[in-house]
Amino acid sequence: MTNDRIPPLCVAEYNRRIMPVLRFKTYSGLLVLTLLLVLTGGALLSLGLQGFQADSNAAAAFDSYLWNITRFTLLQAILSALLSIVFALPVARALHASTGFRGRTLLLRFFAIPLTLPSLVAVFGLTSIYGRNGIIAQGSTALGIPLIPDIYGLTGILLAHVFFNMPLAVRLLLASLESIPQDYWKLSAQLGMGSFARFRLIEWPVIARNLSGIAGLIFMLCASSFTIVLTLGGGPRATTLEVAIYQALHFDFDLGRAVALTLTQLLLTIAVLCLLRLTGKPAEEGLSLTTTSRNYIRHGKPAQILSGLMIIIATLFIALPIFGMIFSGLTSDLRRLLSETAVQQAIITSLLLAFGAATLCVLLSLTLVTAREYSAAQNLKHPRALRSLFTTALDSGASLVLIIPPIVLGAGWFILLRRFTDVFTLAPFMVIAVNGVMAMPFTVRLLRPAWDSAAAQNNRLCTALGITGLNRLRLIDWPVLRRPLALSFMFAMALSMGDLGTIALFGSDAVQTLPYLLLQRMGSYRTTDAAGLALILAVICFALMLATGKKTNSDKTAGRNIL
Repeated sequence: MTNDRIPPLCVAEYNRRIMPVLRFKTYSGLLVLTLLLVLTGGALLSLGLQGFQADSNAAAAFDSYLWNITRFTLLQAILSALLSIVFALPVARALHASTGFRGRTLLLRFFAIPLTLPSLVAVFGLTSIYGRNGIIAQGSTALGIPLIPDIYGLTGILLAHVFFNMPLAVRLLLASLESIPQDYWKLSAQLGMGSFARFRLIEWPVIARNLSGIAGLIFMLCASSFTIVLTLGGGPRATTLEVAIYQALHFDFDLGRAVALTLTQLLLTIAVLCLLRLTGKPAEEGLSLTTTSRNYIRHGKPAQILSGLMIIIATLFIALPIFGMIFSGLTSDLRRLLSETAVQQAIITSLLLAFGAATLCVLLSLTLVTAREYSAAQNLKHPRALRSLFTTALDSGASLVLIIPPIVLGAGWFILLRRFTDVFTLAPFMVIAVNGVMAMPFTVRLLRPAWDSAAAQNNRLCTALGITGLNRLRLIDWPVLRRPLALSFMFAMALSMGDLGTIALFGSDAVQTLPYLLLQRMGSYRTTDAAGLALILAVICFALMLATGKKTNSDKTAGRNIL
């Protein structure tokens, strides 16, 4: 889209046609960045003003209780990341070695199920297996060896985090192993390398270059975990910063302590992201002329047995809670639940809020993606440094919201809005805004490859033919963006359906989502009803993910770029 690629006689016509589009995209991108800045900056400003008030006890809240919670937050996140990677590494190697396994593709798809499950649903599945009244406890009692597992506390938190993050680590590690040039395996066979030598000289260097990014991603997910710790924490001794923020606002209404906890959570998140920046980005493997396949490598019988055993253990670890959740949900009175007015309203409210959040997310993400591509045009009459800064802001604007967890955004706006209105009346708008923005880092990475590829192929031709506006969207862009947009929309909607963080602060009897109602039933020990609600929520979220159909090539590329 640069003038030096267009014949001189066409420059004037090019500027006449494309400059209005460039200005519109630039202003649209600037507007989205402003909205993101207002949402995040407003929360931080509210926390700052509350902390500096004369009657605020925020400074006094930096006590031993806060430091104990901070230490536990770091401890559980470090242990969760470590256990997930240690468990995932042999499983990824086993799947990488089992290319002849017919169910390998189906198994990898099965490993993606925990990524689509809401946290509350997974927690209920875990308790149905490992809880005090779970299958393990009942089976051991029937055998005459009473075993009452204690799933609440650090043990349960680690178990749930590994359930969610081990499959993610397996898929990321497997992608790293599959990036190794195939001729490396041919050379290792010619040199007579054994399994350990191949791991030390070929596999480990690739894994090590990507390990910091994988570990950092899992650490961030566990450090900002809310629902899992809220339901499995087991009391003050097993509480993280986000849960403590919720408790300070929802139960104690201690604004000073909430501000101190929120600032600590924010500083912790920024420190971790800075450390991840220092580790650098994952390296890409070099390409070589592929002349052979690594299928000729013959693994010994013990190695095959060990690989099969690791795959079976990992599959059972994921499958048992899912089947336990399904079995518990089917034993509940689903017909009665679905006929309850409260359940029907919760389902409708969840779908409406999720639809609004997904719509907002896709609109903002697509605006950022298109503005980023157009801002790189050399026609813009601005200094190169300013153009570069604007492009960088568009490129990383969506990811910056990861610095501020949803509970921090909710806490900041909760404290700010209570000065002017009843915050619970604004619950739908806050849920839509926060959930929509928090899904943007993922949807941007799903939309960007498709848009950039289509723009590189079609921009010059569309400019020459004068195809702009709705005509270009209908004839050129929509066929390419249709599937990535559908995937992004359904993904954002599924994330919003299972979210509990924002609605936990702003929810009330008037505004109840399905996760909020599920938490209430669990808190009142109506476990049978909670099991049925968990199954209903899981079916809805899973149906949303299946509605997008098969992945496109751009979707696969985006999956590698989620980090």
